[in-house]
Amino acid sequence: MTMADLVARHARTRPDAPCLADPSTSRSYAEVDDRVARLAGALVARGVGRGDRVAVLGLNSVELLEAYLAVLRCGAICVPLNFRPVAGEIAYQLGDAGAATVVCDARFAGVVEQARAEVDTVTSVITIGGGLEDVIAGAEPLEELPVGDDEPAYIMYTSGTTGRPKGAVLTHRNLMLHAFSQITHLGIGPDDNVWLSGAPLFHIAGLAGMVPSLISGGRTIVPTSTGFDPVATLDLLERERVTSCFFVPAQWAAMCAVPDLAARDLSSLNRVSWGAAPASSTLIRTMIDSFPGAQVVTSFGQTETSPVTCTLRGEDALRKIGSVGTPMINVEVRVVDEEMNDVPRGEIGEIVYRGPTVMRGYWNKPAETAEAFRGGWFHSGDLVRQDADGFYFVVDRKKDMIISGGENVYCAEVEDVLAGHPKVADVALIGVPDERWGETPLAVVVPADPADPPTLDEIGEFCDDRLARYKRPRRLAVLDELPRNPSGKVLKTRLRDDHAATAAVAEPAV
Repeated sequence: MTMADLVARHARTRPDAPCLADPSTSRSYAEVDDRVARLAGALVARGVGRGDRVAVLGLNSVELLEAYLAVLRCGAICVPLNFRPVAGEIAYQLGDAGAATVVCDARFAGVVEQARAEVDTVTSVITIGGGLEDVIAGAEPLEELPVGDDEPAYIMYTSGTTGRPKGAVLTHRNLMLHAFSQITHLGIGPDDNVWLSGAPLFHIAGLAGMVPSLISGGRTIVPTSTGFDPVATLDLLERERVTSCFFVPAQWAAMCAVPDLAARDLSSLNRVSWGAAPASSTLIRTMIDSFPGAQVVTSFGQTETSPVTCTLRGEDALRKIGSVGTPMINVEVRVVDEEMNDVPRGEIGEIVYRGPTVMRGYWNKPAETAEAFRGGWFHSGDLVRQDADGFYFVVDRKKDMIISGGENVYCAEVEDVLAGHPKVADVALIGVPDERWGETPLAVVVPADPADPPTLDEIGEFCDDRLARYKRPRRLAVLDELPRNPSGKVLKTRLRDDHAATAAVAEPAV
């Protein structure tokens, strides 16, 4: 069972039902199925076969999703590419995947041609906004092919915040069982049938989030993927009567700050979800207050797990605020130390996973795959603790933890506290070299009012009864905005590079 199969099934049983829509286009299941079948036929005519890789590069659009589905229909492997990297980075991914065919937006045709000059794998390019419509119109529709559940469906390149991105191989079974797990775990019903994701479609949250909607024969709304506008997004949610949606915390913060939010008719919303980057307890409380008729859902996981592993459902949103919830059905979890021993409940360890939603491995990277699956479990790199009720709380990423004077400082804990300061709009904590402590915490802050940024003393006073002294930031830097990748994660590597030598404000005398 694949996403392309789902479209074909609904095209037979309810052909006129709306399937996909973007700001300029709306198509029924029958229309999408016909175009997908024809594009799949065109790909096969160009030599694409089972297991071949087809890269797809473009902004969010109905045509982009149709390209994904066409690749799956001919048994090939779809490689969604981030549209922000430069030619050299795209060339690396094309070469690493061995992609022979590329489907791309006309606006990216130039960068694709530059990338092709660096690799020798690409033999064919189909252009959205160029020749795509002629290709579809002139092709014979491909008959449905039986594709095994365990065959690869996507190679999803990870964010690459450090080093070269790795291609996580996700099978059809990974994604379908993830969708069924969400349907069961969250209680998604037939009336929850209009889906919208604020994530770009090359991101796993944008891709996997729509599968439950396709299973139920619902409608997927595809918003634009550049220049996020909170007012326009709320207009879209209201106009399209969206029932479920997903946005990263920075997007939710912007929408919650829109002045007329309470006056809008958002009664169709059953579920509002966030994930992909940390959210402060302050923001979660604001979301609960701002969308009282919707269930606020925390989604936690990563690309390699299709992606969600744990959710905090609406009824626990206040009772367990700050938690990422409990594991979904089909996800087995342990919290372990460096030797793969289970740590006692309440203590901090790395969360590791096993189950049918976990990726097959990293494409062409056997050593990295073996390391990720050491001990027979997938190692997430996330440090967590489990409370007495079985709820998980993320403490930090292993690579982001600060060791200051021999004490472990968990960035997520400190960031959550600092986010509650009235003068702080956004914050990231990093470790910088320190002669006395080896490493010391530096808070990089985006002020709520650029004319009145917080001082280090004000931050220190705010932390007095909220954090142990060794966890408090000893240095402070103020920025207009935090650098983020397309997933919404703060680029801490860049911040550490920028602030390794000096800080804007040095620590006061202790």
